Amino acid sequence: MTTEAPEAPSSRSGSGGSDFAQLTRRIVDEGLLDRRPGYYAARMALVFAAFLGGWYALFALGDTWWQLGLAAAMSVVFAQIGLLSHDLAHRQVFDRRVPSEIGGRIAANLLMGMSYGWWMNKHTRHHANPNHEERDPDVAPELLVWSQRQARKASGVARFIGRRQAYLFVPLLLLEGLNLSFNSFRALRGPVVKRPVLEGVLLVVHFLAYFGLVFAALPAGKAVAFIAVHQALFGVYLGSVFAPNHKGMLMVTPEMKLDFLRRQVLTSRNVRGGLLIDAVMGGLNYQVEHHLFPSMPTPALGRAARITREFCAEKGVAYYETGLFRSYREIFTHLHRTGEPIRSGG
Repeated sequence: MTTEAPEAPSSRSGSGGSDFAQLTRRIVDEGLLDRRPGYYAARMALVFAAFLGGWYALFALGDTWWQLGLAAAMSVVFAQIGLLSHDLAHRQVFDRRVPSEIGGRIAANLLMGMSYGWWMNKHTRHHANPNHEERDPDVAPELLVWSQRQARKASGVARFIGRRQAYLFVPLLLLEGLNLSFNSFRALRGPVVKRPVLEGVLLVVHFLAYFGLVFAALPAGKAVAFIAVHQALFGVYLGSVFAPNHKGMLMVTPEMKLDFLRRQVLTSRNVRGGLLIDAVMGGLNYQVEHHLFPSMPTPALGRAARITREFCAEKGVAYYETGLFRSYREIFTHLHRTGEPIRSGG
């Protein structure tokens, strides 16, 4: 199966209701939407232990350039906190809003340094219209262009970067950690964050503690190097996890009419790889199932993938999955192809 965008089929319903309703019944019958408190308790304990252990190691190692290795390790820990924030936002951990928001703000704002409210608003809009050229904020042509239609209309920075965006994608990811922090603080002045004072206080506490601990443990030069390595690799890790989900898949235009199941399946890519990939990507390698059932706990996604794959085969819906490195190759190929109108002066 190729990654070329398939034709947009019309919505279809069987005698048992919509296609999505039929699939949902199979998922529910398997108990795959049931909460997994034991799994999340263990996962949170491991991530929090790694978080505390990293700060302890910062002082235990002392004045040495080996601290840059610790910075790399801590970038993984921060990304795992981000993945937990994602699951909390989708109510995969708790089925009620209040504990989900409390946990999300602790993980995102306090521990990681990103606004939970800002990211939640952005991510909710993405889930509603994945890869939609006009409605998905994740494919807005701000720095990169994601379709040739966007490329033809690009101007300013997007047009400048779009010429060589396949080569600039990874360097730009080095700045993604800073971008998340900048947008988090900027969003506090807008309407999307429901509790701006609370979130602002938590963000300030995070960064005071973050910079305070690093500069207390290290001389200024090593402290700056630690922060630079940590933030850069944190951005690359997050980008490497989220980019394979949709980039290079079907781009939806306003004239396309897709039902919910096809809108989610045709725009998403699953990544194979077993338990290691599951852990590294936090379950987001099952992107098709995550988009169909956002509140499904991570450990249920593998079984749901088998059911969904079989169901899509029955309905003639293109279901795509590939290996991790091939997914990156497809992303870079897509970025290069979409930038062609800019390079050719179109």
